[in-house]
Amino acid sequence: MFFGGNAPMEGVLNSLAMEPFITGSQPHSRAAEITEVSPDATLLPPGVSADLTYELDGRRSHLASGPEWTLVALRRRAGAATVCVCATSGDLADEVLAAAVGTARTATPGESTVPVGFWHVQGCGGAGLRAPRTMDLPPWQAIRGNYPRSAVTALDTLMAVRPQDITGRLILLHGPAGTGKTTAVRALAHEWRDWCQVDNVLDPEVLFADPGYLTSVVLGEERADNRKWRLLILEDCDELVGADAKRDSGQALSRLLNLTDGLLGQGLDILVCLTTNENVARLHPAVVRPGRCLAEIEVGPLPRDEAATWLGADIGAEGATLAELYRLRAAV
Repeated sequence: MFFGGNAPMEGVLNSLAMEPFITGSQPHSRAAEITEVSPDATLLPPGVSADLTYELDGRRSHLASGPEWTLVALRRRAGAATVCVCATSGDLADEVLAAAVGTARTATPGESTVPVGFWHVQGCGGAGLRAPRTMDLPPWQAIRGNYPRSAVTALDTLMAVRPQDITGRLILLHGPAGTGKTTAVRALAHEWRDWCQVDNVLDPEVLFADPGYLTSVVLGEERADNRKWRLLILEDCDELVGADAKRDSGQALSRLLNLTDGLLGQGLDILVCLTTNENVARLHPAVVRPGRCLAEIEVGPLPRDEAATWLGADIGAEGATLAELYRLRAAV
């Protein structure tokens, strides 16, 4: 087998592993894509050592072999990995693959851990790439006291939503910076974890401007539980939903509305959660029209009496945002 001088080492390992499959000496192949791999996982059957190893930026890949089988494990970015086994029989390939993949399992998730995907575009006009992570997110009851009473009732209702309660497809949280909108979204992901897959789009300004990227995110990746709804989180979308969005963002606003209330979203169990620092009076009227939003909630500063109770000290007449309260508490 010949390799050019510029051949990537991961490709070399993969080619060496596939050679017995190509020649027919090990005609059965099995593979597994693993989204999260424990850093200390061997990705090898117990008692087996790697024949060849390659490490790049802390990601270790290897080739191993045993009686009538060959294995290659390739570590990817964001903690993912691919394991492929070739063997003389399908049963043997299944057995070796299961033993190797079994070492990859992370710790048993606790009640507050939630799988979250992070999407970003690959190159100009490229498809989206989803990096899955498991995050420790707060339950709503643990942070409920951080929000003004004017917002808590609506947030209580949102946190309690289940699939049969869904009417509109858009969730809009708006208010000044530092009021806890992102933390509320994190709690929402926790409260909906049993029935909704949560994905955070890291580049929302690109998502609705690039039809190819939007299509890849909307269609998503194949999931074991296809019954789950999906929640796309887009943060700090001031330009997308502001009063001048149609003029400044071109087709971006139209595609957002099409996803939540048009042909693009038909047949897809997708909700979109937007956060913005814009005042509701400055939002585009098409975004907040009746029937489009499942929830439209203003998350403002705590008024003086509530802020003083939270802080345990007197505070100015204008009240304070959550960020300001934490800063004041740290200064005490």
